[in-house]
Amino acid sequence: MVLVHMQQPCLSINLGVIEENTRKLVRLCNNKGVIPVGISRLVEGSEPIARAMMIGGITTIGDTQVRNLMKLKDLPIRKMLLRRPLLSEVDDVVHHADISLHSNREVLMALSQAAVKANKRHEVIIMHDLDGGEEEGFDSSHTETLAELVLSLPGLTFVGIGSHLACYGDVETQFSIDEDYDEWASYHKLEAISGTGIAGIVLMMPRKDEPRLNQLRLGRSLIMGIGLNDTAIPGMPQAAMKLKAEVVEVKEKSSIFVYSINAEHCNDDLHFNNRGVRLRALCAIGKQHIDVSQLTPVDDGIMVIGATKNALILDITDANRRYQEGDTMSFYLSYSGVLQCMASEEVAKQYYFSS
Repeated sequence: MVLVHMQQPCLSINLGVIEENTRKLVRLCNNKGVIPVGISRLVEGSEPIARAMMIGGITTIGDTQVRNLMKLKDLPIRKMLLRRPLLSEVDDVVHHADISLHSNREVLMALSQAAVKANKRHEVIIMHDLDGGEEEGFDSSHTETLAELVLSLPGLTFVGIGSHLACYGDVETQFSIDEDYDEWASYHKLEAISGTGIAGIVLMMPRKDEPRLNQLRLGRSLIMGIGLNDTAIPGMPQAAMKLKAEVVEVKEKSSIFVYSINAEHCNDDLHFNNRGVRLRALCAIGKQHIDVSQLTPVDDGIMVIGATKNALILDITDANRRYQEGDTMSFYLSYSGVLQCMASEEVAKQYYFSS
């Protein structure tokens, strides 16, 4: 058994790419009369990334966790809680968010009391459920009732209607809003008819006799240049984030599994084909850091064989360069991979700026 000292893997984050991605999408949205909201939940409320979005033109940052919004308290930008608040957290919501999403009468009443107590005005978007089915159409009665409630409650300001157009399962929803609702929304001069996801860009294109979204909530598109299902957005770089890990061993090994790595027991996830003697590397990252299926070597000559708790096993026979112990390997990440790394204390974060 070979025991190796594992150095901490690092998520390398290019703020210049995020800023430029943001600038491009903000320009696109503004040209269509849409105000984009930058979403920071993928990056756990990272202040440097939120600041890069702000420099790129974002005027509101949204997150699903109040604790992440608290990290941005010193950033001079509007903050939005991107989910329905719990009754137990209305005080924190009022103190750390300027705007939040709602669909519950009791929570709205508690939020009003918290806002009055804090001598603040809190902005509210009422969320409309689109899961009723096409045959039922757009039933706006519940949404309108809640909106009228907000208009009557002290400490609250009604600013819009929202919907989740692409969330669970990454399925894009297309819908039409009926004429009565459009007239009602226009009467109240709503600041936001809000939707989520890069998929919603197709919905903000003007259509004859149909209203359109005027607020779009964007996250992965700004940070990673990708849309649904990790699909690359044309003309936008996807290299803002790379996972880097140190090479801790390079040896010629049989391609048949041998208990020569730091494994406590047989790893059933490792499957080896007999390809003769190959040049193998161990990299200082493993299952305790990330689901290794979510990473891809930047060097396309490298093949991921498998992983233990703290080591990634690679075939580097056909690599585009010669690797030695102490070298650094870089990996592209999927959306889920970035999410895991940002949430993990085992992965260091390194910010830099390069155009």
